[in-house]
Amino acid sequence: MEKLKLFDAEFKFMSIVWEHEPLSTRALVALCQEHLGWKRTTTYTVLRKLSDRGILQNDTSIVSSLVKRAQVQKYESEKVIGKAFNGSLPRFIAAFLNDKTLSPTEAEELKKLIDQHKEEKE
Repeated sequence: MEKLKLFDAEFKFMSIVWEHEPLSTRALVALCQEHLGWKRTTTYTVLRKLSDRGILQNDTSIVSSLVKRAQVQKYESEKVIGKAFNGSLPRFIAAFLNDKTLSPTEAEELKKLIDQHKEEKE
């Protein structure tokens, strides 16, 4: 679903929306000025583009997302794993953990996640 691809500036913009939605366009302009240094016109341009793509809704000057952060994160992570690691989640994890260590709590969390998503043997 190519509509879920967000450029860096769009993702930063959407992060503001996700954290504060629903919010007025006036509040969105103020937050984008504060956090991104954008002018009002830039905010409205990005708002219009993301609304046209079906990512945002601007209904009577109240902005809310039609696409949730988790959907975008899933799309982006699948693209990275597919492109850089030939679709292999274990290769991705091995590369990511290459020179890192996990706390016992983090290791346990990962084990639980793996167990939750493991295919059941018949």
